[in-house]
Amino acid sequence: MLARLTRLIPIGPETVRRPRPSHPSSGTLATALIVISAALSLAYVWVFCPLDLAPDEAHYWDWSHRLDWSYYSKGPLVAWLIRGSCELFGRLSVALTGDLAGAVRLPAVVFHVALLAGWYTLAAGVFRSPRLGLTVVACAATLPLVRAGAVLMTIDPPFLAFWCWGLVCVWRGLETGGRAWWAGAAACVALGTLAKYTMALLPAAVVAYLLFHRRSEFRRPGIWFLLAGAALGWLPVVIWNAQHDWVSFRHVFGQVGGGASRGVRWDGLAGFAAGQFGMLFGCWLVAFLAAGWRYRPARESDPAVRLLWWASVPLWAMFAAASLVKPGQPNWPAPVYVAGFVLAVAWVREQWSGSRAVRWGTYSSVVAGLIAAVVLQFPGLLRPAIATVVGPPTEKNPLPGRRLDVTARLSGWKELAAEVDAVRDRVRAATGVEPVVAGTHWTLPGTLRFYCTGHPDVYSIGLPNQSDRHSQYDLWRPNPVDDAQEFRGRTFVIVGDLGLPAVAAFERVEGPKWVHYPTTTSPIARWSIWVCHGFRGFEPAARTGNGEY
Repeated sequence: MLARLTRLIPIGPETVRRPRPSHPSSGTLATALIVISAALSLAYVWVFCPLDLAPDEAHYWDWSHRLDWSYYSKGPLVAWLIRGSCELFGRLSVALTGDLAGAVRLPAVVFHVALLAGWYTLAAGVFRSPRLGLTVVACAATLPLVRAGAVLMTIDPPFLAFWCWGLVCVWRGLETGGRAWWAGAAACVALGTLAKYTMALLPAAVVAYLLFHRRSEFRRPGIWFLLAGAALGWLPVVIWNAQHDWVSFRHVFGQVGGGASRGVRWDGLAGFAAGQFGMLFGCWLVAFLAAGWRYRPARESDPAVRLLWWASVPLWAMFAAASLVKPGQPNWPAPVYVAGFVLAVAWVREQWSGSRAVRWGTYSSVVAGLIAAVVLQFPGLLRPAIATVVGPPTEKNPLPGRRLDVTARLSGWKELAAEVDAVRDRVRAATGVEPVVAGTHWTLPGTLRFYCTGHPDVYSIGLPNQSDRHSQYDLWRPNPVDDAQEFRGRTFVIVGDLGLPAVAAFERVEGPKWVHYPTTTSPIARWSIWVCHGFRGFEPAARTGNGEY
């Protein structure tokens, strides 16, 4: 497949007919690697996966039941994809796995394939080396972020795939002048924007590249196709936000530290560097930074390589600078490494024969990536060792192993839902009425709805409970916070810590009942379940919460 694709996209200044080699081509080997990676991901998702849905995945699945043009914190694409996959493959997923998790995660496998194929096309074409493309695919497939994106359906798998292919189309549009390539880039940017707002950085990087190196492109239609695609992708998001008090923009503004007056935070920069070092196993971060210097535009004359530099190094510097204001998540700079990883592997290739440190660093990073992939996908292999290291739980530290177990957020939800179902059954038997299920944090309603019997509606009371920020659940109506008359007198089953404003909203409160996971070793998760009788509604002052978006 990729060998055929590179024949359609010439990787040299001229197309030369060569005799068919007797050994597999780099494109054929890359295709085989991608197929193997996809097959392993499918087998894991549909057969061997011990991990429950992450709260983000369950949250987006909850969105998919109320399709819209946008949502509180993200665009609509992730909800559309999950809904389509569940409609097409939901029954098969339930038959094979017992629930819809396989169908929810199937699009992640598809976009994983698209990302690796785009990476090969970009690396093989820009550096005119199919072997480099093969190396990029082989090394990228061992990165934890890439492996996670192959089996977890968050916004990142479609976003990174559209970013990669958008960059491929821009490169080919600049090389050939073909409007079809620019139209493809516009489509990728539009769809990527519907997945993650960070897609706005790709056309910004292209504009910066053109301003510095190819200003004549502004007199051609290609770049305007790209910018029109970006505007088209933003259109539904902007219209939806105009109808919902601009909540998405306020949320993003708060996430990046907008309005903060805390000054420069050097610990934020240190945390950013540590996060990137860990995510790339050190070696690849060093290679990326070295490649950024090696292929800087002042030294590099190849236009395509310059484009990769502009689509990575300045953006990385921007994320680093932003961490001085407010620390972000380690995966936020992920699109930087679409182009940046190609440059890093190219730099490693240049240093390979003359540097033993580069060779051993690369070998160790690949091996570490493979080990990390196994441990992260099968956390039960490491949890006994973690429990031994951290010791037994204490009153002050009831979850000692949680900070070392990065999969803790994907564990225990089935067990929690089973306990909630048991409490629901007891309340229903005692009152003759189905109780209302709610959570005190935005991460709880989606996971409870997904795993509880019958997929009941689950609400969030985190805002008046002073335990959460605003979320999508504040926008859906009716809800207990804004529409007390719809729920007055009802009995609630609530998961999470209850504050005084929440307790005051009921006539009588029972609990808590504690649920720990796992029960046989040091727990990594615990929740409290409360039965709250006679809902009276929240006080007006409590309904506004802490005002954070």
